[in-house]
Amino acid sequence: MAIEVRIPTILRSYTGGAKVVEGAGDTLADLLNDLDSRHGGLRGRLITEAGTLHRFVNVYVNDEDVRFLGALDAKLSDGDSVTILPAVAGGAFGFAAAAAISSHSAAAAAISSPAVAVARDAVAVR
Repeated sequence: MAIEVRIPTILRSYTGGAKVVEGAGDTLADLLNDLDSRHGGLRGRLITEAGTLHRFVNVYVNDEDVRFLGALDAKLSDGDSVTILPAVAGGAFGFAAAAAISSHSAAAAAISSPAVAVARDAVAVR
């Protein structure tokens, strides 16, 4: 059973720089074990000590998020395509805006704009 696995740049040091590798397995867990036997350390970057996918790793089987397919128990078939993507969050603008809002909360409180109030409340929740 051949399953194509797309590897993100950050994990390519485990695959000798390969963008795409092949693996085998009936489930995602089986596939990750197979890949780890060929590319040591890869599984450890994807799976927590508790045996679940890291929350900052997104895995797709044929463009379907594995969280909706049974996570590590997601069934795989010959010819499937698995894509591993690191989660992306925040960004420079988001951090700069949050810092500006929190450092100027007194000034923002004086403004009655609903958008400022929502942004201020969002920063307070964090």
